[in-house]
Amino acid sequence: MHYGPVVALHKASFSVERGEVVGLLGPNGAGKSTTMKILTTYLYPTAGVASVGGESVLDNPLAVRKLIGYLPEILPLYPEMEVRDYLHFVGRARGLSHGQLHQRLDWVVDRCGLKPMFRKLVRELSKGYRQRVGLAQALIHDPQVVILDEPTSGLDPHQILEIRQLIRELSHDKTVLLSTHILQEIEAVADRIVIINSGRIVGDGTLDELRSRTQRVERAELVVAADRKAVEPELKKLPQIQRVQCTYSDEESAHFELDATVGSQLAHHLGKLVQEQGWQVESLMARPPSLEETFLALTEPQES
Repeated sequence: MHYGPVVALHKASFSVERGEVVGLLGPNGAGKSTTMKILTTYLYPTAGVASVGGESVLDNPLAVRKLIGYLPEILPLYPEMEVRDYLHFVGRARGLSHGQLHQRLDWVVDRCGLKPMFRKLVRELSKGYRQRVGLAQALIHDPQVVILDEPTSGLDPHQILEIRQLIRELSHDKTVLLSTHILQEIEAVADRIVIINSGRIVGDGTLDELRSRTQRVERAELVVAADRKAVEPELKKLPQIQRVQCTYSDEESAHFELDATVGSQLAHHLGKLVQEQGWQVESLMARPPSLEETFLALTEPQES
């Protein structure tokens, strides 16, 4: 996809299956919005092909629009309409019959938590409730494919948990593509993650699969019921250890973060050392790279 001389997407290819939630991640300007605009027929790609539910966005965009529910980052709301009238309008525009519309209105109002605001003007709503109305319009026609751009923007923690649960429920029989800058959101709901950077797909897989590609150290957390001054020097003697950091200590215990070379079987060597020293271990657990660390590793600038 080209914007004049600028290449927004280059050979970016991925798929999302029915019953799957896929998180689309990338830095600002990476190509996420362009990808979603192509899939929702807002933009005509300058090269390549894209299809939704077996329908080509190039050859049959009207069929694609019937299949999808789309929540864009800029909400498609009419501020002078009541929430009830707006959702009724969207449902009729989507071709729902009177009976279907009544049923779907009940469903989206309940699942998006809009009952208290149903007779309010859209302009009177808080940002969080406007976001809920935007989500409701995306779901009013019971679409096969749901494309969500920052679906929890402006919501409070309780609302976020409710929307996450709704997304998981939608994935039981729908295809869900979710884009957000909130990495915890992806960890909470996505089955698979696609990472795009500078218009190219740089990662596609489960979080564990992406971690295995980017892990540069083995990391563990150790809590020992012993004096830090006795434990720390012994930890540093292990040849596999690259870093030892005591994050907390008192008279009863010491907490350590440890980094070691990848493939060094850090937990095995720590267990052996603990046994030799006779330390009382309160906890020992491996800590895999976070999604944030994985994301940064996959999107860091490449040396020229």
